[in-house]
Amino acid sequence: MRTGRRLLISLTVAALYISGILFAIEAALKVRTEQGAIAWAVSLVTMPLVAVPAYLVLGRSKFEGVSDAFESRRDEFERLLGHIEKNLKPWEIPPSEGPSWHAAMVRLSNMPLTRGNHADLLINGNATFDSILRGVASAEEYILFQFYMIHDDGLGQRVKAALIDRARAGVRVYVLYDEIGSSGLPSRYVNDMRSAGIEVSSFKPTQGSRNQFQLNFRNHRKMVVVDGETAWVGGHNVGDEYLGLDPEFSPWRDTHVRLQGPVVIQLQMAILGDWYWATRQLPEVNWTPRPSEEHDKKAMIFPFAPTGQFETASLFFVAALNGAKERIWLSAPYFVPDAAVMKALQLAALRGVDVRIITTGKPDSLPVYMAAFHYMEELAGLDIRFYAYQPGFLHEKVMLIDDNVSTVGTPNFDNRSFRLNFEVTSVILDREFAREMEDMFERDFEHSKSLFPESFATRSLWWRGAVKLARLAAPVL
Repeated sequence: MRTGRRLLISLTVAALYISGILFAIEAALKVRTEQGAIAWAVSLVTMPLVAVPAYLVLGRSKFEGVSDAFESRRDEFERLLGHIEKNLKPWEIPPSEGPSWHAAMVRLSNMPLTRGNHADLLINGNATFDSILRGVASAEEYILFQFYMIHDDGLGQRVKAALIDRARAGVRVYVLYDEIGSSGLPSRYVNDMRSAGIEVSSFKPTQGSRNQFQLNFRNHRKMVVVDGETAWVGGHNVGDEYLGLDPEFSPWRDTHVRLQGPVVIQLQMAILGDWYWATRQLPEVNWTPRPSEEHDKKAMIFPFAPTGQFETASLFFVAALNGAKERIWLSAPYFVPDAAVMKALQLAALRGVDVRIITTGKPDSLPVYMAAFHYMEELAGLDIRFYAYQPGFLHEKVMLIDDNVSTVGTPNFDNRSFRLNFEVTSVILDREFAREMEDMFERDFEHSKSLFPESFATRSLWWRGAVKLARLAAPVL
Protein backbone atom coordinates (compact mmCIF):
# COMPACT_ATOMS: atom_id res chain seq x y z
CA MET A 1 0.00 0.00 0.00
CA ARG A 2 2.78 2.42 0.97
CA THR A 3 4.73 1.54 -2.16
CA GLY A 4 1.68 2.23 -4.31
CA ARG A 5 1.06 5.54 -2.58
CA ARG A 6 4.69 6.61 -3.03
CA LEU A 7 4.49 5.66 -6.70
CA LEU A 8 1.30 7.72 -7.11
CA ILE A 9 2.91 10.72 -5.43
CA SER A 10 6.03 10.36 -7.58
CA LEU A 11 3.97 10.16 -10.77
CA THR A 12 1.90 13.19 -9.73
CA VAL A 13 4.99 15.27 -9.01
CA ALA A 14 6.59 14.15 -12.28
CA ALA A 15 3.40 15.08 -14.16
CA LEU A 16 3.41 18.54 -12.57
CA TYR A 17 7.05 19.12 -13.52
CA ILE A 18 6.39 18.00 -17.09
CA SER A 19 3.25 20.19 -17.18
CA GLY A 20 5.32 23.07 -15.82
CA ILE A 21 7.78 22.77 -18.70
CA LEU A 22 5.00 22.53 -21.29
CA PHE A 23 3.09 25.47 -19.81
CA ALA A 24 6.34 27.48 -19.60
CA ILE A 25 6.73 27.01 -23.36
CA GLU A 26 3.12 28.08 -23.87
CA ALA A 27 3.63 31.13 -21.64
CA ALA A 28 6.73 32.15 -23.58
CA LEU A 29 4.72 31.98 -26.81
CA LYS A 30 1.38 33.42 -25.70
CA VAL A 31 1.66 35.74 -22.68
CA ARG A 32 1.25 39.26 -24.04
CA THR A 33 3.98 41.07 -22.09
CA GLU A 34 7.67 40.17 -22.02
CA GLN A 35 7.85 40.59 -18.24
CA GLY A 36 4.83 38.36 -17.74
CA ALA A 37 6.16 35.68 -20.07
CA ILE A 38 9.50 35.56 -18.24
CA ALA A 39 7.88 35.51 -14.79
CA TRP A 40 5.50 32.69 -15.68
CA ALA A 41 8.14 30.61 -17.51
CA VAL A 42 10.60 30.78 -14.61
CA SER A 43 8.02 30.01 -11.93
CA LEU A 44 6.44 27.17 -13.93
CA VAL A 45 9.79 25.43 -14.35
CA THR A 46 11.12 26.04 -10.81
CA MET A 47 7.89 25.88 -8.74
CA PRO A 48 5.40 23.79 -10.72
CA LEU A 49 3.48 22.58 -7.65
CA VAL A 50 2.29 26.13 -7.03
CA ALA A 51 2.70 27.74 -10.44
CA VAL A 52 0.81 25.21 -12.62
CA PRO A 53 -2.56 25.64 -10.82
CA ALA A 54 -2.00 29.41 -10.66
CA TYR A 55 -1.18 29.56 -14.36
CA LEU A 56 -4.28 27.62 -15.32
CA VAL A 57 -6.46 30.18 -13.54
CA LEU A 58 -4.48 33.43 -13.90
CA GLY A 59 -1.93 32.93 -16.64
CA ARG A 60 -3.95 33.22 -19.80
CA SER A 61 -4.61 36.71 -21.14
CA LYS A 62 -6.49 35.67 -24.27
CA PHE A 63 -10.04 34.41 -24.00
CA GLU A 64 -10.35 31.22 -26.04
CA GLY A 65 -13.30 29.85 -27.95
CA VAL A 66 -15.08 32.93 -29.29
CA SER A 67 -13.96 32.50 -32.90
CA ASP A 68 -14.95 28.83 -32.76
CA ALA A 69 -18.41 29.76 -31.49
CA PHE A 70 -19.02 32.10 -34.43
CA GLU A 71 -17.37 29.84 -37.02
CA SER A 72 -20.30 27.43 -37.17
CA ARG A 73 -22.55 30.23 -38.50
CA ARG A 74 -19.90 32.27 -40.29
CA ASP A 75 -21.85 32.76 -43.52
CA GLU A 76 -24.89 33.99 -41.60
CA PHE A 77 -22.81 36.43 -39.56
CA GLU A 78 -20.99 37.74 -42.62
CA ARG A 79 -24.32 38.44 -44.31
CA LEU A 80 -25.59 40.18 -41.18
CA LEU A 81 -22.45 42.30 -40.83
CA GLY A 82 -22.69 43.27 -44.47
CA HIS A 83 -26.31 44.30 -43.92
CA ILE A 84 -25.40 46.38 -40.83
CA GLU A 85 -22.47 48.06 -42.60
CA LYS A 86 -24.75 48.98 -45.51
CA ASN A 87 -27.33 50.46 -43.12
CA LEU A 88 -24.71 52.51 -41.26
CA LYS A 89 -22.93 53.74 -44.40
CA PRO A 90 -25.05 56.92 -44.87
CA TRP A 91 -24.15 57.99 -41.33
CA GLU A 92 -20.48 57.02 -41.43
CA ILE A 93 -17.89 59.78 -41.07
CA PRO A 94 -14.73 59.40 -43.20
CA PRO A 95 -11.33 59.50 -41.43
CA SER A 96 -10.55 62.88 -42.97
CA GLU A 97 -13.36 64.45 -40.92
CA GLY A 98 -12.49 62.78 -37.62
CA PRO A 99 -9.75 63.20 -35.02
CA SER A 100 -6.17 62.07 -35.57
CA TRP A 101 -6.85 58.65 -34.06
CA HIS A 102 -10.00 58.05 -36.12
CA ALA A 103 -8.62 55.55 -38.66
CA ALA A 104 -6.86 53.44 -36.02
CA MET A 105 -9.95 53.37 -33.81
CA VAL A 106 -12.19 52.22 -36.63
CA ARG A 107 -9.84 49.35 -37.50
CA LEU A 108 -9.47 48.27 -33.88
CA SER A 109 -13.15 48.45 -33.00
CA ASN A 110 -14.65 47.43 -36.36
CA MET A 111 -17.12 50.24 -35.71
CA PRO A 112 -17.39 53.47 -37.74
CA LEU A 113 -17.64 56.95 -36.31
CA THR A 114 -21.22 58.04 -37.08
CA ARG A 115 -23.22 61.26 -37.25
CA GLY A 116 -26.86 61.88 -36.40
CA ASN A 117 -26.62 60.94 -32.71
CA HIS A 118 -27.85 62.37 -29.43
CA ALA A 119 -26.33 61.85 -25.97
CA ASP A 120 -27.67 62.66 -22.49
CA LEU A 121 -25.19 62.68 -19.62
CA LEU A 122 -26.63 60.82 -16.60
CA ILE A 123 -24.90 61.69 -13.34
CA ASN A 124 -25.32 59.20 -10.49
CA GLY A 125 -27.72 56.36 -9.87
CA ASN A 126 -31.12 58.01 -9.57
CA ALA A 127 -30.77 59.87 -12.87
CA THR A 128 -29.42 56.74 -14.57
CA PHE A 129 -32.02 54.24 -13.45
CA ASP A 130 -34.93 56.68 -13.75
CA SER A 131 -33.90 57.07 -17.39
CA ILE A 132 -33.38 53.34 -17.98
CA LEU A 133 -36.68 52.36 -16.33
CA ARG A 134 -38.57 55.01 -18.35
CA GLY A 135 -37.00 53.52 -21.47
CA VAL A 136 -37.94 49.99 -20.41
CA ALA A 137 -41.54 51.08 -19.76
CA SER A 138 -41.76 52.55 -23.28
CA ALA A 139 -40.44 49.43 -25.05
CA GLU A 140 -42.71 48.08 -27.78
CA GLU A 141 -40.64 45.36 -29.49
CA TYR A 142 -37.66 44.19 -27.44
CA ILE A 143 -35.29 44.98 -24.57
CA LEU A 144 -31.64 43.92 -24.39
CA PHE A 145 -30.50 44.22 -20.77
CA GLN A 146 -26.92 43.32 -19.82
CA PHE A 147 -25.07 44.06 -16.58
CA TYR A 148 -21.95 42.74 -14.92
CA MET A 149 -23.65 42.67 -11.54
CA ILE A 150 -27.33 42.33 -10.64
CA HIS A 151 -28.39 42.25 -6.98
CA ASP A 152 -31.65 41.00 -5.54
CA ASP A 153 -32.30 44.14 -3.50
CA GLY A 154 -34.56 47.17 -3.78
CA LEU A 155 -33.25 48.34 -7.15
CA GLY A 156 -32.97 44.77 -8.39
CA GLN A 157 -36.64 44.20 -7.53
CA ARG A 158 -37.68 47.40 -9.34
CA VAL A 159 -35.75 46.33 -12.42
CA LYS A 160 -37.19 42.82 -12.34
CA ALA A 161 -40.75 44.14 -11.97
CA ALA A 162 -40.29 46.57 -14.88
CA LEU A 163 -38.89 43.86 -17.17
CA ILE A 164 -41.62 41.38 -16.21
CA ASP A 165 -44.27 44.02 -16.88
CA ARG A 166 -43.04 44.57 -20.43
CA ALA A 167 -42.62 40.84 -21.06
CA ARG A 168 -46.25 40.24 -20.06
CA ALA A 169 -47.23 43.00 -22.47
CA GLY A 170 -45.67 41.02 -25.32
CA VAL A 171 -42.26 42.70 -25.48
CA ARG A 172 -39.33 40.32 -26.02
CA VAL A 173 -36.88 40.71 -23.13
CA TYR A 174 -33.32 39.36 -22.98
CA VAL A 175 -31.28 39.59 -19.75
CA LEU A 176 -27.58 38.74 -19.57
CA TYR A 177 -25.35 38.95 -16.50
CA ASP A 178 -21.79 37.89 -15.68
CA GLU A 179 -21.69 34.57 -13.85
CA ILE A 180 -18.95 35.67 -11.45
CA GLY A 181 -20.01 39.30 -11.00
CA SER A 182 -23.58 38.20 -10.20
CA SER A 183 -22.64 35.04 -8.30
CA GLY A 184 -24.86 36.07 -5.40
CA LEU A 185 -28.01 36.39 -7.54
CA PRO A 186 -30.51 33.82 -6.19
CA SER A 187 -32.10 31.32 -8.55
CA ARG A 188 -35.60 32.49 -7.59
CA TYR A 189 -34.83 35.92 -9.07
CA VAL A 190 -33.92 34.34 -12.40
CA ASN A 191 -36.83 31.90 -12.24
CA ASP A 192 -39.31 34.73 -11.67
CA MET A 193 -38.16 36.37 -14.89
CA ARG A 194 -38.18 33.15 -16.86
CA SER A 195 -41.68 32.35 -15.64
CA ALA A 196 -42.80 35.66 -17.14
CA GLY A 197 -41.30 34.75 -20.52
CA ILE A 198 -38.00 36.63 -20.20
CA GLU A 199 -34.97 34.93 -21.71
CA VAL A 200 -32.18 34.99 -19.12
CA SER A 201 -28.60 33.77 -19.37
CA SER A 202 -25.28 34.20 -17.62
CA PHE A 203 -21.99 34.90 -19.34
CA LYS A 204 -19.77 31.99 -18.31
CA PRO A 205 -16.03 32.45 -18.94
CA THR A 206 -15.55 28.70 -18.37
CA GLN A 207 -18.08 27.72 -21.02
CA GLY A 208 -16.76 25.18 -23.54
CA SER A 209 -14.22 22.37 -23.36
CA ARG A 210 -11.25 24.70 -23.97
CA ASN A 211 -12.23 27.18 -21.28
CA GLN A 212 -12.54 25.18 -18.07
CA PHE A 213 -9.88 27.21 -16.26
CA GLN A 214 -10.70 30.67 -17.66
CA LEU A 215 -11.81 31.94 -14.26
CA ASN A 216 -9.84 35.17 -14.49
CA PHE A 217 -11.99 36.71 -17.21
CA ARG A 218 -15.09 38.85 -16.61
CA ASN A 219 -17.77 40.42 -18.77
CA HIS A 220 -17.75 43.85 -17.14
CA ARG A 221 -20.11 45.51 -19.63
CA LYS A 222 -23.28 47.38 -18.58
CA MET A 223 -25.55 47.99 -21.56
CA VAL A 224 -29.25 48.39 -22.33
CA VAL A 225 -30.94 48.74 -25.71
CA VAL A 226 -34.66 49.34 -26.25
CA ASP A 227 -36.21 48.69 -29.69
CA GLY A 228 -32.92 49.53 -31.43
CA GLU A 229 -33.72 53.21 -30.85
CA THR A 230 -32.32 54.09 -27.42
CA ALA A 231 -29.35 52.75 -25.49
CA TRP A 232 -27.55 53.22 -22.18
CA VAL A 233 -23.94 52.49 -21.22
CA GLY A 234 -21.73 53.47 -18.31
CA GLY A 235 -20.44 52.54 -14.88
CA HIS A 236 -23.55 51.57 -12.92
CA ASN A 237 -24.56 48.04 -12.03
CA VAL A 238 -27.96 46.98 -10.68
CA GLY A 239 -27.79 47.31 -6.92
CA ASP A 240 -28.85 49.62 -4.10
CA GLU A 241 -25.27 50.78 -3.52
CA TYR A 242 -25.36 52.42 -6.97
CA LEU A 243 -28.18 54.62 -5.67
CA GLY A 244 -26.02 55.62 -2.70
CA LEU A 245 -27.92 53.42 -0.24
CA ASP A 246 -24.90 51.58 1.18
CA PRO A 247 -23.72 53.58 4.22
CA GLU A 248 -20.16 52.29 3.83
CA PHE A 249 -19.71 53.83 0.36
CA SER A 250 -22.40 56.49 0.20
CA PRO A 251 -22.71 58.79 -1.63
CA TRP A 252 -21.90 56.66 -4.67
CA ARG A 253 -20.43 58.64 -7.59
CA ASP A 254 -21.03 57.19 -11.05
CA THR A 255 -21.90 58.17 -14.61
CA HIS A 256 -23.91 56.70 -17.48
CA VAL A 257 -24.95 58.05 -20.86
CA ARG A 258 -28.20 57.69 -22.81
CA LEU A 259 -27.74 57.43 -26.56
CA GLN A 260 -29.96 57.74 -29.62
CA GLY A 261 -29.10 57.51 -33.29
CA PRO A 262 -26.99 55.14 -35.43
CA VAL A 263 -24.59 54.58 -32.51
CA VAL A 264 -27.33 52.51 -30.83
CA ILE A 265 -26.93 49.86 -33.54
CA GLN A 266 -23.26 49.53 -32.57
CA LEU A 267 -24.04 48.97 -28.89
CA GLN A 268 -26.67 46.45 -29.94
CA MET A 269 -23.99 44.55 -31.87
CA ALA A 270 -21.87 44.34 -28.71
CA ILE A 271 -24.76 43.01 -26.61
CA LEU A 272 -25.84 40.43 -29.16
CA GLY A 273 -22.26 39.22 -29.61
CA ASP A 274 -22.16 38.48 -25.88
CA TRP A 275 -25.64 36.96 -25.98
CA TYR A 276 -24.63 34.62 -28.80
CA TRP A 277 -21.55 33.45 -26.90
CA ALA A 278 -23.69 32.69 -23.85
CA THR A 279 -26.65 31.05 -25.60
CA ARG A 280 -25.67 30.27 -29.22
CA GLN A 281 -28.83 32.13 -30.20
CA LEU A 282 -29.23 35.35 -32.15
CA PRO A 283 -32.52 37.21 -31.50
CA GLU A 284 -34.31 39.06 -34.29
CA VAL A 285 -33.80 42.79 -33.75
CA ASN A 286 -34.00 46.05 -35.65
CA TRP A 287 -30.82 46.86 -37.58
CA THR A 288 -32.08 50.04 -39.25
CA PRO A 289 -30.46 53.16 -37.75
CA ARG A 290 -32.84 55.83 -36.55
CA PRO A 291 -30.93 59.13 -36.52
CA SER A 292 -31.79 61.84 -34.06
CA GLU A 293 -33.91 64.48 -35.77
CA GLU A 294 -32.86 67.36 -33.52
CA HIS A 295 -29.19 66.53 -32.86
CA ASP A 296 -26.13 65.66 -34.89
CA LYS A 297 -23.45 64.50 -32.50
CA LYS A 298 -20.60 62.33 -33.78
CA ALA A 299 -20.29 59.11 -31.81
CA MET A 300 -19.09 55.53 -31.88
CA ILE A 301 -19.05 52.50 -29.61
CA PHE A 302 -15.73 50.86 -28.81
CA PRO A 303 -15.97 47.31 -27.41
CA PHE A 304 -12.86 45.87 -25.76
CA ALA A 305 -12.34 42.12 -25.40
CA PRO A 306 -9.45 39.75 -24.59
CA THR A 307 -10.18 37.72 -27.71
CA GLY A 308 -8.12 39.20 -30.52
CA GLN A 309 -4.59 39.86 -31.66
CA PHE A 310 -4.38 43.33 -30.11
CA GLU A 311 -4.91 44.69 -26.61
CA THR A 312 -7.66 46.98 -27.82
CA ALA A 313 -8.36 48.77 -24.52
CA SER A 314 -4.74 49.74 -23.93
CA LEU A 315 -4.32 50.84 -27.56
CA PHE A 316 -7.52 52.89 -27.34
CA PHE A 317 -6.25 54.84 -24.36
CA VAL A 318 -2.78 55.29 -25.85
CA ALA A 319 -4.23 56.66 -29.10
CA ALA A 320 -6.65 58.98 -27.31
CA LEU A 321 -3.98 60.31 -24.92
CA ASN A 322 -1.46 60.83 -27.73
CA GLY A 323 -4.05 62.82 -29.66
CA ALA A 324 -4.64 65.30 -26.84
CA LYS A 325 -3.44 68.86 -27.47
CA GLU A 326 -4.81 70.84 -24.52
CA ARG A 327 -6.47 68.66 -21.90
CA ILE A 328 -6.75 65.12 -20.52
CA TRP A 329 -9.16 64.81 -17.63
CA LEU A 330 -9.99 61.28 -16.57
CA SER A 331 -11.85 59.74 -13.68
CA ALA A 332 -11.83 56.10 -12.59
CA PRO A 333 -11.81 54.34 -9.22
CA TYR A 334 -8.54 52.54 -9.90
CA PHE A 335 -5.31 53.89 -11.41
CA VAL A 336 -3.08 50.94 -12.32
CA PRO A 337 -2.03 51.71 -15.93
CA ASP A 338 0.26 49.60 -18.08
CA ALA A 339 3.65 50.75 -19.40
CA ALA A 340 2.29 52.04 -22.72
CA VAL A 341 -0.38 54.17 -21.08
CA MET A 342 2.16 55.50 -18.57
CA LYS A 343 4.39 56.64 -21.41
CA ALA A 344 1.42 58.28 -23.17
CA LEU A 345 0.62 60.22 -19.98
CA GLN A 346 4.26 61.25 -19.57
CA LEU A 347 4.46 62.49 -23.16
CA ALA A 348 1.20 64.39 -22.82
CA ALA A 349 2.44 66.18 -19.71
CA LEU A 350 5.80 66.94 -21.35
CA ARG A 351 4.12 68.62 -24.31
CA GLY A 352 2.13 70.86 -21.96
CA VAL A 353 -1.24 69.10 -21.87
CA ASP A 354 -3.33 69.77 -18.75
CA VAL A 355 -3.52 66.26 -17.24
CA ARG A 356 -5.80 65.68 -14.26
CA ILE A 357 -6.73 62.32 -12.79
CA ILE A 358 -9.43 61.63 -10.19
CA THR A 359 -9.53 58.35 -8.26
CA THR A 360 -11.60 57.30 -5.31
CA GLY A 361 -10.62 58.39 -1.82
CA LYS A 362 -12.74 55.63 -0.28
CA PRO A 363 -11.46 52.27 -1.59
CA ASP A 364 -13.39 49.03 -1.95
CA SER A 365 -10.20 47.08 -2.77
CA LEU A 366 -7.15 47.93 -0.67
CA PRO A 367 -4.51 46.28 -2.95
CA VAL A 368 -5.71 48.19 -6.03
CA TYR A 369 -6.00 51.39 -4.02
CA MET A 370 -2.45 51.06 -2.67
CA ALA A 371 -0.96 50.11 -6.06
CA ALA A 372 -2.19 53.40 -7.54
CA PHE A 373 0.22 55.40 -5.38
CA HIS A 374 3.18 53.69 -7.06
CA TYR A 375 2.07 54.86 -10.49
CA MET A 376 1.28 58.34 -9.24
CA GLU A 377 4.80 58.56 -7.81
CA GLU A 378 6.23 57.43 -11.16
CA LEU A 379 4.53 60.47 -12.74
CA ALA A 380 5.80 62.94 -10.13
CA GLY A 381 7.46 66.12 -11.36
CA LEU A 382 5.42 66.33 -14.58
CA ASP A 383 2.73 68.75 -13.33
CA ILE A 384 0.09 66.02 -13.55
CA ARG A 385 -2.58 66.75 -10.96
CA PHE A 386 -4.03 63.89 -8.94
CA TYR A 387 -7.22 64.02 -6.90
CA ALA A 388 -8.92 61.68 -4.41
CA TYR A 389 -12.72 62.00 -4.42
CA GLN A 390 -13.83 62.53 -0.81
CA PRO A 391 -17.61 62.37 -0.26
CA GLY A 392 -18.02 58.66 -1.08
CA PHE A 393 -16.94 55.93 -3.46
CA LEU A 394 -16.11 57.11 -6.98
CA HIS A 395 -16.91 54.41 -9.55
CA GLU A 396 -17.33 56.30 -12.85
CA LYS A 397 -15.15 55.59 -15.90
CA VAL A 398 -15.06 58.80 -17.95
CA MET A 399 -12.53 60.86 -19.89
CA LEU A 400 -12.46 64.30 -21.50
CA ILE A 401 -9.93 65.09 -24.24
CA ASP A 402 -9.49 68.74 -25.26
CA ASP A 403 -12.84 70.48 -25.77
CA ASN A 404 -14.71 67.99 -27.92
CA VAL A 405 -13.90 64.32 -27.20
CA SER A 406 -15.70 62.54 -24.34
CA THR A 407 -15.84 58.92 -23.29
CA VAL A 408 -18.34 57.29 -20.93
CA GLY A 409 -18.13 53.55 -20.42
CA THR A 410 -17.20 50.57 -18.29
CA PRO A 411 -13.38 50.15 -18.33
CA ASN A 412 -11.37 50.95 -15.25
CA PHE A 413 -7.87 52.34 -15.64
CA ASP A 414 -6.17 49.07 -14.73
CA ASN A 415 -4.69 45.88 -16.12
CA ARG A 416 -7.89 43.87 -15.65
CA SER A 417 -9.87 46.23 -17.88
CA PHE A 418 -6.98 46.60 -20.33
CA ARG A 419 -6.34 42.89 -20.78
CA LEU A 420 -8.79 40.54 -19.04
CA ASN A 421 -12.30 42.00 -19.11
CA PHE A 422 -14.93 42.41 -21.77
CA GLU A 423 -15.53 46.17 -21.64
CA VAL A 424 -17.23 48.85 -23.74
CA THR A 425 -17.13 52.63 -23.95
CA SER A 426 -18.97 55.30 -25.87
CA VAL A 427 -16.92 57.95 -27.67
CA ILE A 428 -18.77 61.22 -28.27
CA LEU A 429 -17.33 64.05 -30.35
CA ASP A 430 -19.33 67.15 -29.55
CA ARG A 431 -18.45 70.49 -27.95
CA GLU A 432 -21.79 70.90 -26.16
CA PHE A 433 -21.54 67.45 -24.57
CA ALA A 434 -17.88 68.13 -23.69
CA ARG A 435 -18.96 71.29 -21.83
CA GLU A 436 -21.38 69.17 -19.77
CA MET A 437 -18.51 66.81 -19.03
CA GLU A 438 -16.28 69.74 -18.08
CA ASP A 439 -18.88 71.05 -15.63
CA MET A 440 -19.20 67.56 -14.12
CA PHE A 441 -15.42 67.28 -13.71
CA GLU A 442 -15.18 70.73 -12.14
CA ARG A 443 -17.76 69.76 -9.51
CA ASP A 444 -15.83 66.55 -8.81
CA PHE A 445 -12.56 68.48 -8.45
CA GLU A 446 -14.26 70.68 -5.86
CA HIS A 447 -15.19 67.59 -3.85
CA SER A 448 -11.74 66.02 -4.09
CA LYS A 449 -8.49 66.30 -2.17
CA SER A 450 -5.31 67.05 -4.09
CA LEU A 451 -2.61 64.39 -3.90
CA PHE A 452 1.08 65.27 -4.17
CA PRO A 453 3.20 62.30 -5.32
CA GLU A 454 6.39 64.19 -4.49
CA SER A 455 5.53 63.79 -0.80
CA PHE A 456 5.03 60.02 -0.90
CA ALA A 457 8.71 59.37 -0.20
CA THR A 458 8.33 60.93 3.26
CA ARG A 459 5.59 58.52 4.31
CA SER A 460 6.19 55.63 6.69
CA LEU A 461 8.25 52.62 5.73
CA TRP A 462 5.19 50.41 6.28
CA TRP A 463 3.11 52.49 3.87
CA ARG A 464 5.78 52.52 1.17
CA GLY A 465 6.32 48.77 1.56
CA ALA A 466 2.58 48.13 1.17
CA VAL A 467 2.55 50.23 -2.01
CA LYS A 468 5.44 48.24 -3.51
CA LEU A 469 3.84 44.91 -2.62
CA ALA A 470 0.51 45.99 -4.11
CA ARG A 471 2.31 47.10 -7.26
CA LEU A 472 3.76 43.58 -7.71
CA ALA A 473 0.20 42.25 -7.91
CA ALA A 474 -0.81 44.88 -10.50
CA PRO A 475 -0.94 42.43 -13.44
CA VAL A 476 -3.82 40.51 -11.85
CA LEU A 477 -5.60 43.38 -10.04
